[in-house]
Amino acid sequence: MKSIHASMLAAILLLGSLAAGPAAAQNSTLTQKLNAYIGCINRLSERSYDSRERYFSWVGKKGPTGKERIIYGTYTIYDTSDCKKNVEEANALEPHDAELEAAASAYVAAVVALEPLLKEADDYYEQENYKDDKMAKGKALHPRLVAAWDAFASADGKLRAGIDVLQEKRAAENLAEIEKTEGKKERYHIEALMMSAKKVLRAEQASPPDLPKITEALGEYEAITRATDEYATANKDSRIGSGFVDDAKAFLVTAKQLMRRLRDKVPYSSGDKMMLSSGGGWMIEGSPPRLTRDYNELVDSYNRGGRF
Repeated sequence: MKSIHASMLAAILLLGSLAAGPAAAQNSTLTQKLNAYIGCINRLSERSYDSRERYFSWVGKKGPTGKERIIYGTYTIYDTSDCKKNVEEANALEPHDAELEAAASAYVAAVVALEPLLKEADDYYEQENYKDDKMAKGKALHPRLVAAWDAFASADGKLRAGIDVLQEKRAAENLAEIEKTEGKKERYHIEALMMSAKKVLRAEQASPPDLPKITEALGEYEAITRATDEYATANKDSRIGSGFVDDAKAFLVTAKQLMRRLRDKVPYSSGDKMMLSSGGGWMIEGSPPRLTRDYNELVDSYNRGGRF
């Protein structure tokens, strides 16, 4: 489950950065800071977690032995220099947030350290040098890789958490302003639905799962989805498209399926486990990767036709 959770974390902000809403215009420098941080996550985090997942798809917890039937090696990650430069520039901007800026710097330090280590490991396994040294270097690399991935995962989680707090605060302020100036019309319904969807996603990705919180978040999201659908039906000239509503309902279905899987402790079959470990988990109903896929499709739909 560790690798599934890590992949989910990578996907949560993959498109979420685009869903900040109209409040972004109220503070361009803050938006610039957030865009720099989220840009790093979008470009580097998923690949970093994929590299760990690939490595542990053939390596045991104690590291390689040289007797493995299949040796896949690992993945490298993209160049980290732009991330480092952008974060340094963003941290110099006002308004300052010491905790968030420290989290961004820690993320940079972790991912910059990971980049050359993954390159070293990739070269070693791609060139099959383990056939010449009886896996000596592979064994030596193992604890370094584990430590680097652990440091990265910790830094990544802290940066995401800081971004989430700030984004949710801004989204709530934005929604209150929309309600005050426009009432509960199309913009209100769309922004409220997106806020609620994010709460569901965060609740269902929490470890360990908190079923009362999940149930509460799902109840709120279902009510908002229903209200949005009813508003769109009653107001044919609104800009709430049927595709957006359909994606909102699809996310609700998957969120409920995952809640029931957690509540009823439904195990994954051996076939499910194979798909989860090979990147095909989105095909499994009620799985974290399926929830992430449906959330990203909802955000994509929002970006295509729901922005105001």
